[in-house]
Amino acid sequence: MQQPAQTATMGCMAASDPEPRATRIAALIADPTRSRVLACLLGGEARTAGELAHAAGITARAVGSLLAELQQAGLVWRRPQGRHAYFVLADAELARALRHAGLAAASDPVAARWQRPTVTPLKHARRCYGHLAGELGVAQLHMLLARGHLAESQAGFTLTPTGQQWLATLRLAHPPARGRLAYRCLDWSERQDHLAGTLASALLDHYLEQGWLRADPDSRALHTTRAGEALLLPMFEV
Repeated sequence: MQQPAQTATMGCMAASDPEPRATRIAALIADPTRSRVLACLLGGEARTAGELAHAAGITARAVGSLLAELQQAGLVWRRPQGRHAYFVLADAELARALRHAGLAAASDPVAARWQRPTVTPLKHARRCYGHLAGELGVAQLHMLLARGHLAESQAGFTLTPTGQQWLATLRLAHPPARGRLAYRCLDWSERQDHLAGTLASALLDHYLEQGWLRADPDSRALHTTRAGEALLLPMFEV
């Protein structure tokens, strides 16, 4: 999972430590409990301390001490989100190093519960405070970043010139100035970031107006139409 700009700072701090990072990684994953916690984060999804404790088979107190140790070592990043705090691996380089050391991503109940037929429509796409969330919401942000349509700073995202051109091809006016234009929002099913802000709300309104998505009358789920399968999913590279 691509992390916000703050993550890079942590990685730089860890890299300045006198002890080589590879040595610290090898020492930390030698412990089976640490390995189980890191394996739960290796898939790129954020997890709460309670979820990691359950997956690793340890107490909440034990996982708190372990996570503090991993944070101190520069391997794990704590991300506050509303009333909760989530933990993710510090960066993609660390994930590659862990895989190279033989660690494999572990499945856990958080991911498994989203496979139930009753909730899979919400997992695919849904409203989140007026913007697109779920698998399609995460895919949208990945696409916008991969194509250089957004530039990120500590305050959030700004539209690049190519992003403005992309909006023009959609025949979508620039979002209104009120509120924050664009920023990361942690997706509660995917545990990766989707796009929030006035830009995200304007994009979702556009997809609905074009008939690419259809709102479910009984829930927050959004359904992809045939037109959306032909035009929206290829744009998101889904």
